Amino acid sequence: MRSGTKVAVIGGVFAVVVGGVGYGAYNVLDGLGDSGVGGGKDITAASEEVRTGPVTKQETAETSKKFLAAWAKGDAAGASQLTNNEADAESLLTQYSESAHVTKAVITPGTATGSKVPYTVRATVSYKGKTKAWSYESDLTVVRGLTTGHALVDWKPTVVHPELRAGETLETGEASTASIEAVDRNGQVLSKEKYPSLGGILDELRKKYGEKAGGSTGIETWINSANADGIDKTLLTLAKGKPGRVPTTLDAKVQAAAERAVKKFDKTSVTAVEPSTGAIRAIANNPASGFEPARSGAVAPGSTMKIITAAMIIQNGLGNANSAVECPSTVPWEGVTFHNLDEFSMPHPTLKTAFARSCNTAFIKPVLPLGAGKRDTALRDEAGQYFGIGQVWRTGIATVDGKVPASEGAETAASYIGQGKVQMNPLNMASVTATAVNGRFRQPYIVAQSLDNRVFATANPLPGGVSAQLKEMLHYTATAPEGTATQAMARVGGDKGAKTGSAEIGGHATSDSWFTGFSNDLAAAALVQSGGHGGDAAGPVVAEVLLAGP
Repeated sequence: MRSGTKVAVIGGVFAVVVGGVGYGAYNVLDGLGDSGVGGGKDITAASEEVRTGPVTKQETAETSKKFLAAWAKGDAAGASQLTNNEADAESLLTQYSESAHVTKAVITPGTATGSKVPYTVRATVSYKGKTKAWSYESDLTVVRGLTTGHALVDWKPTVVHPELRAGETLETGEASTASIEAVDRNGQVLSKEKYPSLGGILDELRKKYGEKAGGSTGIETWINSANADGIDKTLLTLAKGKPGRVPTTLDAKVQAAAERAVKKFDKTSVTAVEPSTGAIRAIANNPASGFEPARSGAVAPGSTMKIITAAMIIQNGLGNANSAVECPSTVPWEGVTFHNLDEFSMPHPTLKTAFARSCNTAFIKPVLPLGAGKRDTALRDEAGQYFGIGQVWRTGIATVDGKVPASEGAETAASYIGQGKVQMNPLNMASVTATAVNGRFRQPYIVAQSLDNRVFATANPLPGGVSAQLKEMLHYTATAPEGTATQAMARVGGDKGAKTGSAEIGGHATSDSWFTGFSNDLAAAALVQSGGHGGDAAGPVVAEVLLAGP
């Protein structure tokens, strides 16, 4: 940092305006005195006795203020000594001025909650004559040092910026990839400011297709990925490059609905695809930054998996939508007893009504006649040959493909109801629903195949009549009085259907909430982690997305 420093107390809260290196600094922070901030001294006691127990309110206030003041002044060494990881902290705080080229900063702490202190950073970034204001919010936590007993900032990269992760660095300069202007199916510009969930996707599209689209580089502040083949994340644009136009399959109207919908619950993800083509129309996550479960998750899908299990039952001659099945409260399978929710049973169900009520036992018991060898691989074969699950999807962005491996013993029965080793994410399950109603798998994609001549995954069309029966079952589940999806889908019009799911996750007190459905030529699936019943949490998310469709 490059000139003198001003320090002021504003309404009892410090604001340090950074000028640069080689200044004479002084401290008038709430009368704390002692302008030194380093040395590992205990700022709350003069004795050498090592303190134990939780940090106090005073320790939290004093430590956080001194740390934030030192950081804002550009004193990386001093600030780092107030953390429990001096080396990592000093490295990243030094980058803040030397690599990210932050020339001014005003850091304003908010009200602490216990030992957690939020704050707002208002900074100025300058590089080769280009200057831009940069503001964001983050937080820190004060903890007791394990060996010294001193109150210290618990060091994490998120202290510097909420999107920084271990091993990543901050940099400002000429971007390494060409700028793009991504547009939706109708030519509407897509930005992460308007559609926050698309931030990672837009960065990835830029890296893959920016040069092909004829774009040029600009001057930016970004996060360098910790992985050599990772995607850098742009945080600030000081000077725009010439953007290359990248058409996507997204629909701005549906994307906007998805962005609203995921805010209904924490840890929520949703994806929408077009059954007739496989085009991805929307993809959203809450939180919007960081890991993206909508396309990268790999967890048990619960009873939404019964779509594929129903197809397997029909194709193996074990039943059809309107054939009688049994739905006892429990069913044994090789020494393990499987249960229905709250031990319910149905007196004279058909496969369709059992599907609508989400009877677990009705989707396990019919498979017993297949025999040990066949029943261990039947679901895997059905998923791969007809639904494209287990194949490599080249969507145009990084996505995690669904997995339905062969199994044995009790895991085989568990897989029929979406547990065991089955792994899916909302993109996978939206595609499963799309295949069921379209009658043929269309690999999901977000940019045209012609953009890079990639090879799409393919699968066999569902045999005659299977799609019609699956669609009938989905429709009944979303419209019948006893259907578990009826309430969530009540406002959705058109030709519609849905399936609910709840997946038990080890170590979680509450199950994950799953829901997948369709309306006309739009299919969507949502996951609410620890959301409980599928119709209660994930259902309203999917419904809002479908309401924005054709």
